[in-house]
Amino acid sequence: MFRKFAISAVFMGVSLASCTQTPQEPAQNKVAAEVKPQNDIQDVIIKAGALSGLYRDAGPGNPVILIVPGSGPTDLNGNNPMGLNSDSYKHLAQDLSAQGISTVRVDKRGMFSSAGAGDPNAVTVDIYTEDYKQWVDVIRAKTGQPCVYLLGHSEGALMVTAASIDNANVCGLILVAAAGRPFGDILREQLKANPANLPILKQALSAIDKIETGESVDVSALHPAVAPLFAPAVQDYLISLFKVDPAQLAKDAAKPTLILHGTHDLQTSVMDAELLAQASGGQLVLIDGMNHVLKQSPKDRMRNFATYRKPELPIPRDVIEAIREFVSDED
Repeated sequence: MFRKFAISAVFMGVSLASCTQTPQEPAQNKVAAEVKPQNDIQDVIIKAGALSGLYRDAGPGNPVILIVPGSGPTDLNGNNPMGLNSDSYKHLAQDLSAQGISTVRVDKRGMFSSAGAGDPNAVTVDIYTEDYKQWVDVIRAKTGQPCVYLLGHSEGALMVTAASIDNANVCGLILVAAAGRPFGDILREQLKANPANLPILKQALSAIDKIETGESVDVSALHPAVAPLFAPAVQDYLISLFKVDPAQLAKDAAKPTLILHGTHDLQTSVMDAELLAQASGGQLVLIDGMNHVLKQSPKDRMRNFATYRKPELPIPRDVIEAIREFVSDED
């Protein structure tokens, strides 16, 4: 049912062997003085055609952020059936509403509450881009706001960046734990970082090289631990993903941009965040001790990944404060 399960496993750090333009001035979109009491704020279903999400209304006149999930079968709360149980996006929406910021967090096409939107495998970067442009139009109509902030986590950062290009209805970009290099380079780095992948590394790297040229990979010749990563159903998506340079895309977007990155992120690096900041001319905020799923964690690999299954852990307050300041006043 779910697409890119092996990609998700890699980006979650699971061993394959074991399983500068100057930003435009932002539209005026200050946090309103009137904020709903938290016990009055509820998640309400919102639709964009067959796509579905949850709208959390912090009050009239407040800025609104679209939250877009990362790779694989990750749902609108930040969880997936591959072992990720973080509630990161749920915490993010709740904490932002307490600061007078409305949010819409969404399920990707073909998944969970958006299952009716089509085949989750029949996607490309361009298809996702159109989805998030549609969400911007729906949110503006729902809220009356002149523009919408786009927050993308991990792979979702690339999608919201693409959706913001030549889109006057996007106030600005919030790129969280995002890649600043082509995803083929990120995948190579992640595979090499885990010693358990050594027996299948040469074969996996060769497959990445081929996907980058736009060619398909014959999975029948691959080791059983490698083949799922390049399943035929997802190869068209991978081809579209691997040919995009996130830093160049951020430059082309030419939007006010906030880049948030944790110093204990084991999946994307501080270098990625720096590349995005340099390309976009945006503001880089490093969160000390935060990992890829927005949790405070040790840097030790096993203990870091253990936090991926701890939904009770909160989002660092520095994340919420940085976002609040960004959407309130960028002057």
